[in-house]
Amino acid sequence: MTSASSDRSALRAFLASESAGGMLLIAAAAVALAIANSALGDAYFHAIHAATGPVLSDKLGAMTLHLWINDGLMAVFFLLVGLEIKREFVDGRLASWDRRALPMIAAAAGMAVPAALYIAFAGGTPGLAQGWAIPAATDIAFAMGVLALLGSRAPTSLKLFLVTVAIVDDMGAVAIIALFYTAKINLLALGAATAVLGAMFACNRLGVKALAVYLLLFLLLWYAMLLSGVHATIAGVLAAMAIPFERTPGTPDSRVSPLHRLEHALHPWVAFAIVPLFGFANAGVDLSGLTAERIFAPLPLGVAAGLFLGKQIGIFGSVWLCVKLGVAGPLRGATWLQVYGVALLCGIGFTMSLFIGSLAFPGDPLLVEEAKIGILTGSLAAALVGYAILRLAPLHPEHHRIDGQKDAEIEADGDVRDISEPLPA
Repeated sequence: MTSASSDRSALRAFLASESAGGMLLIAAAAVALAIANSALGDAYFHAIHAATGPVLSDKLGAMTLHLWINDGLMAVFFLLVGLEIKREFVDGRLASWDRRALPMIAAAAGMAVPAALYIAFAGGTPGLAQGWAIPAATDIAFAMGVLALLGSRAPTSLKLFLVTVAIVDDMGAVAIIALFYTAKINLLALGAATAVLGAMFACNRLGVKALAVYLLLFLLLWYAMLLSGVHATIAGVLAAMAIPFERTPGTPDSRVSPLHRLEHALHPWVAFAIVPLFGFANAGVDLSGLTAERIFAPLPLGVAAGLFLGKQIGIFGSVWLCVKLGVAGPLRGATWLQVYGVALLCGIGFTMSLFIGSLAFPGDPLLVEEAKIGILTGSLAAALVGYAILRLAPLHPEHHRIDGQKDAEIEADGDVRDISEPLPA
């Protein structure tokens, strides 16, 4: 096991890479939008959707760059998400029920209210109800990128709260994809996927720690899931659950823990390559025919309202209720106005919302484009208003003392166990 002095805190590394990766994602999305609306627009769309092969499944047909990114590379993204979920639940900020309560309640409300608002705006239009989950997810990289622009004005407790809510949020998004956006099931392929996953867990139980073994089985699992009809990216989360893990309470990561090693190895590639590539391949929207009528059509309006209004109502409202009802204490070193600002940033649903939008309306590029308009509009509004509030909000009187103490805890212990003030006895 490593000592605190010999290894960098996983949490500090996570926060730094998410912030930097988020800013790169913002840049990639902006470049995609600019290219899509320039003389290079036709070349951009042709390159993304041109058939490159091979044919991995009859349902998908010949593979395209878009499919390789959305069905292939995003499986690696979900593998990292699964590793982070497992680490947090086994040995992190979600390791006990008292720590899980606030972020789980906030994440649940932050998914339910946006979905309800989407249904209110768009559910009555035939064919649009299946898009209800598009505004339900938070893009942690994008939101952390915006927080990074605030520098030391953003209390560490808000960053940790955002991370924990987004991780629980990711769990909900994965469950939604598996349960509601799965095509017709191929039972033979699903059986093969189950057998491969069983082999991964058997390797874990037998003490196999060679990551090459698990990565090879992950590749087989991904292909079996691709053929099964369950979205192939779910293979990433399932595989993560089988990766061996060594608890490291009170210290940064263990060098001999396969989960920690794989998480550290994947994080730079996901943050600085896969997520920006996904943003570049999916954020390009042709705005040449954009009119007020198109912006305020039921689908984009429902998505934008869900992200901008639903997230802030659900997350801020649930945190306020939890504090008032004694379920949790207020976030340490943060004012209520700052909590409201972070609730707004949770309305940035970029990556996961674009992903779910492509699943909600398969074979209907017009509706996918309308969903993108709503995602970009709602996410941009949430980012700008959330940033403005956090930039202008007065700091908590204890901001510098508490935040400095938390930074020391992160550096020394690799984690901060409590992000809220203790409740009165």
